Amino acid sequence: MDRQKHRILMVSDFFFPNFGGVESHIYYLSQCLLKLGHKVVVMTHAYENRSGVRYVTNGLKVYYVPWRPFLMQNTLPTLFLTFPVVRTIIIRERISVVHGHQAFSTLCHEALMHARTMGYKVVFTDHSLYGFADAGSIHMNKVLQFTLADIDQAICVSHTSKENTVLRSGISPEKVFMVPNAVDTAMFTPSPERLSCDEIVIVVISRLVYRKGADLLVEVIPEVCRLFPKVRFIIGGDGPKRVRLEEMREKFSLQDRVEMLGAVPHAQVRSLTEAFCIAILEAASCGLLTVSTRVGGVPEVLPDDMIVLAEPAPEDMVRAVRKAIDMLPGINPQVMHLQMKKLYSWDDVAKRTEIVYDRAVQSLTTNLLDRLPQYLTCGVWAGKLFCLVMIINYLLWCLLEFLQPAEGIEEVPDIGPLQARLDSRDDL
Repeated sequence: MDRQKHRILMVSDFFFPNFGGVESHIYYLSQCLLKLGHKVVVMTHAYENRSGVRYVTNGLKVYYVPWRPFLMQNTLPTLFLTFPVVRTIIIRERISVVHGHQAFSTLCHEALMHARTMGYKVVFTDHSLYGFADAGSIHMNKVLQFTLADIDQAICVSHTSKENTVLRSGISPEKVFMVPNAVDTAMFTPSPERLSCDEIVIVVISRLVYRKGADLLVEVIPEVCRLFPKVRFIIGGDGPKRVRLEEMREKFSLQDRVEMLGAVPHAQVRSLTEAFCIAILEAASCGLLTVSTRVGGVPEVLPDDMIVLAEPAPEDMVRAVRKAIDMLPGINPQVMHLQMKKLYSWDDVAKRTEIVYDRAVQSLTTNLLDRLPQYLTCGVWAGKLFCLVMIINYLLWCLLEFLQPAEGIEEVPDIGPLQARLDSRDDL
């Protein structure tokens, strides 16, 4: 018996031509879902002169809606102004599941809110970890609590991320699935020639900011260079901590052993992401041994023979680098690549996401009065505010239905794998 085919709207402020972990995740997941026979449409904001409807690989349709990014690629929060466009796309494409990505994304939160108001099934994927104490995290956690108060299913990319999301939002753990990231092993392959261990090159590609560990590099690099004369560093990336790294290089006279590339164009970097866990997968797929700090979901990503973990302290990082150098002679890049091929696959991620969609579609359909009590649990004042927002959103939907009935919105014909599948059924 064939699995039910879904019509999915992926929504996020983060998509190509911007590069990052979320962008890659949405793209590869969409491509694999298309291969499985589902219909997938992406909705994101406009990028410079890229606006309107575009088609990418395998007929993946992308709506670049005419909003410009306001801060860090996010659109300005409007709550209700996005409703007409979201409603039109959902009806035109006959969407059955709306899938939002990333807690940072304003467009994601608003689209999920509008979809729930219209009675559609919604799924949310959380790609990041957040704290609980600083002002930014407190604000973001309250927004997430609002979005997930009335969600059908949620996805997290690691068990640590799942625990973090459940604690931040108060969502029932039974509604949260763990579906890991993956890597395109065809793009990330080892060098065909076995590299010599006479010179060891340690590559760092990252934004040079505090949260990426740039301050650790300032203390670790001089000590590693002192202990291992054949080690050389290549650092790609830019940021406020670049000045500290250049000062360190001058202070210890390491100009010939520490190469600073500055901002590297994405076309010159094999990795397309800045998401730490995906970058680790890409490095392992290339047959490279990785040294990383033991934070967040990183310990879950790779087996011990592919990664050396350390506490985020300079002395422990130096110990980890020493251990990794000792392990290098026993590393076989081709074997590591084949192992990654078995461990992480976007096809597997798509099949696991299918199960989440099935569960979402099977969940009970509730009306506004049934859903409002769920928002009241979000806080004494916040709960009442969230209820007011949802009531206004419902009234706006009624107004839109009056001004432009759903029956008057033209549905677009299907093209690509889903239509081919439907045509083959008709032939039978």
